[in-house]
Amino acid sequence: MNLINILKITCLTILLAALRFPAVAQEPFMDETVIISTSLGEIQLKLYKDTPLHSNNFIKLAEQGFFDSTLFHRVIEGFMIQGGDPDSKHAQPGVELGNGGPGYDIPAEILPNHIHIRGALAAAREDDKVNPKRLSSGSQFYIVQGKQYSDPELDMVVKKQNSLAKQQIFVTIMDRPENITLRNDFFSADAKVDSVHFKFLLDTLNGMIDKEFALQTPYTIPAEKRAIYKTTGGAPHLDGHYTIFGEVIKGMEVVDKIAAVKRDKNDRPLEDISMKVTILKPKTN
Repeated sequence: MNLINILKITCLTILLAALRFPAVAQEPFMDETVIISTSLGEIQLKLYKDTPLHSNNFIKLAEQGFFDSTLFHRVIEGFMIQGGDPDSKHAQPGVELGNGGPGYDIPAEILPNHIHIRGALAAAREDDKVNPKRLSSGSQFYIVQGKQYSDPELDMVVKKQNSLAKQQIFVTIMDRPENITLRNDFFSADAKVDSVHFKFLLDTLNGMIDKEFALQTPYTIPAEKRAIYKTTGGAPHLDGHYTIFGEVIKGMEVVDKIAAVKRDKNDRPLEDISMKVTILKPKTN
């Protein structure tokens, strides 16, 4: 991507953040089944064994009744439904939600075998600008509804993800103390840069970005994942950014119903959709 375009996108705003991705090979599951009961029906989920910090935390909170009476406070049709904010319990209509939690975050368990396929259960989090380690919220989660993608749409996802990676490199370079002169030449109100000097700065910065980008593995969507997103659907632009720790095994029609409800400007449903979360223990002989 040309640096001039990068500067247009990032110079004054700098860095956007994205959301999710589920598993191609999603097993092995934990033994417990999670039941989320709502006024629109039940959603059954299985949790993953290879994300123990998230799975065990979800079980602990469910057994404590932490989620009971909380709302699906953010829903976007064709994308996802989100819940788990304790501040949503008995919240007044119209109040913006999404900032509550149990008082702790969870280290990321982002694994390449889990992608944001339709039905993926993932942990919400703050964006990279304030959360570069991608720590997960201690309680807020979302379930992917998603949509089906075409090859051109998936190609655009790849292009945007690599563009974001270059933008991140740009920010990192400009933040380094040794580049203060370069930064001032671009952004200082007192800087007086003629066209020749400015082109030199652009070429210099482009070269620095390309050199560091070449050391990274470019973002791609392999053929097997493309096939899933083209048929089953999901939210591929969140892949690799959020921890996925389970998936829906029954009740996706309920997810679809919740995602389709009318909502306000903050994507909160106009009519509260509360939940009760139950952990079903395996039967023992």
